[in-house]
Amino acid sequence: MSGVAGVVPRARLVRRGRLLAWATIAWNAVEGVVGIVSGVAAGSVALVGFGVDSYVEVFAGAVVLWRLSKEDLGRQVSAQAEQRAVRLIAVTFFVLAAGIGVESVRRLVTGERPEESAVGLALAVVSLVVMPLLARAKRQVGRRLGSRAMEADATETDLCVWLSAILLAGLGLNAAFGWWWADPVAALAIVAIAAREGWEHWHAEQLDDCC
Repeated sequence: MSGVAGVVPRARLVRRGRLLAWATIAWNAVEGVVGIVSGVAAGSVALVGFGVDSYVEVFAGAVVLWRLSKEDLGRQVSAQAEQRAVRLIAVTFFVLAAGIGVESVRRLVTGERPEESAVGLALAVVSLVVMPLLARAKRQVGRRLGSRAMEADATETDLCVWLSAILLAGLGLNAAFGWWWADPVAALAIVAIAAREGWEHWHAEQLDDCC
């Protein structure tokens, strides 16, 4: 009986993890469209980068679903599978950093000026409210499951909170003072944070084999 009782809470945690992963995918799919479309319209590399990051998070959510699919009653995921999931998420950070970094430098060199974006400002504010709640829920489930992959996904959601704040600052300074360079500089800050998180997750300590 005790063995069965011990399985039930973990099964519930797995279901909760899946729900959070699907919520991440759904939210970021919409956020990505809004960010990219409004960013292209305004010529804002920071806003486009924010939108692209949303799809990086969609991929991370899919990785978490893949990891959770390996769960079975009474069994845990191998250290190798967990490490593979964490490194896949790390790759998404590097992809984001490379793409946005190149475009940000190009904008600074050419002096290409973005327009104001009320939609971008609103998106950043809403994200600042939603993302901390989602990150906290995912981290709690990840810790209880002993899943480094889900905790890495929660870290990526935390990154989105920082990106929202940076985006808000860049768009706000451009709108209030006409500081066009604040937008690509904000994007470079996004690049630095993404690259750091990718490096830390790629070089994370070898996971303990829990099987």
